[in-house]
Amino acid sequence: MPSTFTIDPDVLSCIRPMQHRDCEPVARLHEAAMGDSLWARLGQRFLLEVYRGLIDSPYFLAFVYDDGQVRGFIAGTTDGSRMLSEVFRSRALVLAPAAASGVVKRPGVLPMLLETARYFRVSGEPELEGAAESLFCSFEPDLRGKRISGHINKVLFDDFLARGFRRVKITTEADNAGAIRQLTSWGFEERGRFRFYGKDMARYALDLEASGRVEPVSRHPAV
Repeated sequence: MPSTFTIDPDVLSCIRPMQHRDCEPVARLHEAAMGDSLWARLGQRFLLEVYRGLIDSPYFLAFVYDDGQVRGFIAGTTDGSRMLSEVFRSRALVLAPAAASGVVKRPGVLPMLLETARYFRVSGEPELEGAAESLFCSFEPDLRGKRISGHINKVLFDDFLARGFRRVKITTEADNAGAIRQLTSWGFEERGRFRFYGKDMARYALDLEASGRVEPVSRHPAV
């Protein structure tokens, strides 16, 4: 099991809960880092409208790294299926035209868009039912190597544990060696694979209660 996490107060002081004013920079960061993903390929307009809906969801939990400007973020959920269902339903009038605009520019994303609703069904497993999930994490390239991703992951995981969640799940492409190396360094264990968007995906889970790096500390006002 990984050792305890050493906190850098200067890094931690730059991490705060995501707010409405952060939606535009977060959408830009998402598109820049995850350009091959469905949401990014639908464009910044779609991403912006999605995050404007997510930020009001009680099932959405996100933090930004802000050292004078937002340069990184992490986003997770306590109930992903319900979160997306409610957001897409409540914001259909703005999301539909934003998605349509993205499909016109990149018609190849249409089959992926139709498959999206299957994600939480195919990515789950019975033993992980009710687990929290870390969905997206992105930083500006010049922040790499400064332990910022480790700090913001800890902030999210701490908050999940403070909310009573024992486990957190993350999915990644099965051949993403960098992501898998980071996950295993945290103590995540592979929990099987599945196919999604025509790719081999791997499912990883961390026991938050057993982790030496995670504490039940909330830094988000929603708790």
